Amino acid sequence: MICDDFGDFAAACPPMRALIGLDLGDKTIGVALSDRLGATATPVETIKRRKFTLDAERLMQIIDDREVGAILLGLPRNMDGSEGPRCQSTRAFARNLGRLTELPIGFWDERLSTVAAERALLEADTSRKRRAEVIDHVAASYILQGALDRMRHIRNEAMG
Repeated sequence: MICDDFGDFAAACPPMRALIGLDLGDKTIGVALSDRLGATATPVETIKRRKFTLDAERLMQIIDDREVGAILLGLPRNMDGSEGPRCQSTRAFARNLGRLTELPIGFWDERLSTVAAERALLEADTSRKRRAEVIDHVAASYILQGALDRMRHIRNEAMG
């Protein structure tokens, strides 16, 4: 089930289940997972992209192993907020993934997530080689953390 509206996605996420956050690139998929409380995002791995069936097989394995309850994809909007070819590619990936799972699939504006991840890795004095290895799943954790923070805000507003 693909949720274009973030509020709908937040409402569809089952309680006490981890969320998986994905940063889709042309060559890699950064993967991050939340804890069951939906408080913290942790970078997990970077999948080297081959073809959709193989990429999806690895994602579904992670989803099953970690008992994930929902899937969040970073949506790479242009800086003016418009959607270009990379957004179309991400939405196509979501549609294909939606054929393989009943889990809710949502989107989060990922503008500047890679920049933030790069800055954090530089501040941690991470070597250039190591940054290249981890940047995608660290960016995925920034994307997922932004969404988790928004979901917590939505829940708090609903509670009064």
